[in-house]
Amino acid sequence: MSSLRKETQVAEPLRAANHKIGGSIGRRAELLANRIEEGAAGLAAFAEGLSDAEWRTPMSAKDRRTVGAIVHHVASMYPIEVGLARAVAGGNAAPEVTWELVADINAKHVQEHGGVTKAAALELLRRNSAEAAAAVGAFTDQELDGSAPIGLSFGAPVTAQFIIEDHALRHSWHHLAGIRRALGL
Repeated sequence: MSSLRKETQVAEPLRAANHKIGGSIGRRAELLANRIEEGAAGLAAFAEGLSDAEWRTPMSAKDRRTVGAIVHHVASMYPIEVGLARAVAGGNAAPEVTWELVADINAKHVQEHGGVTKAAALELLRRNSAEAAAAVGAFTDQELDGSAPIGLSFGAPVTAQFIIEDHALRHSWHHLAGIRRALGL
């Protein structure tokens, strides 16, 4: 088992209570919601232990965003990612959601939040990941299977579950791995 996986396994979910399996909540949505929480908790647990110097470390020579800006970025993207999943679940195409748009959002984000404090970023991470998990946990199987073409997939019709897994769920894991590389860990 990788050390990253071990670290995130010990992190507690960021919400007070997990979804209850059964009732009106589907098992697939439950599992996705829990995995969103697991990733966010792992990122939060790691970030909490960073020194001020580590918080301000640039991600790479090419990506000059700081570690702190990246944590805030992950937190701020949850509502957008869940909104895209909802649109796809409803069969609504999103050709305007392209990698160029993502780059523009990221550039604007770092201009506005490049100097974010650890406390503010972690609070936003906790709040937005919990809200994202709750929203994802409410998806029905039919909604998870809903599909529509999106620009990020070059017009390929993808499912809402794919959007959730490739964006809201994966995002914290992806950036935690990048932060660890940036810090030489």
